[in-house]
Amino acid sequence: MTGTLKITAAIACGLLVGGGAVQVLHAQVKPPAYVVAEIAVRDPEGYEKNFLEPTRKEISDHGGKYLAGGYYKTLSLSGAEPPNRVVILQFPNMDAIKAWREQGTMIGDVLLEAAIDVEHAGGSKYASFRVYAVEGMAQ
Repeated sequence: MTGTLKITAAIACGLLVGGGAVQVLHAQVKPPAYVVAEIAVRDPEGYEKNFLEPTRKEISDHGGKYLAGGYYKTLSLSGAEPPNRVVILQFPNMDAIKAWREQGTMIGDVLLEAAIDVEHAGGSKYASFRVYAVEGMAQ
């Protein structure tokens, strides 16, 4: 084999292996996931101090970040009026949300379980919650 043929064959093999590796890695990337919380705050001061402050740290610790949220900054496009607070969080993927749900103390006991059993939730005296997660679209 001549030197030029060897170099051409090596480049062709490298491209094939590299292209295959990129396809495998791309297939393993999970899309981001989002948490949407509809919150009817009854005690804004207690909610902020006793619930929201510790919850923000847990969200951050599990890779979450706030995308939208605030008091009375929502617009009803159809159906009933929205609650006085709506929050949208982004996490790296659905697995991160599940870990947040399973490992978070305030979140596990308050936010996500609040949709199922508000009576035992520590935050229920400050607000009522409807919280759900949705997986994003691969970009």
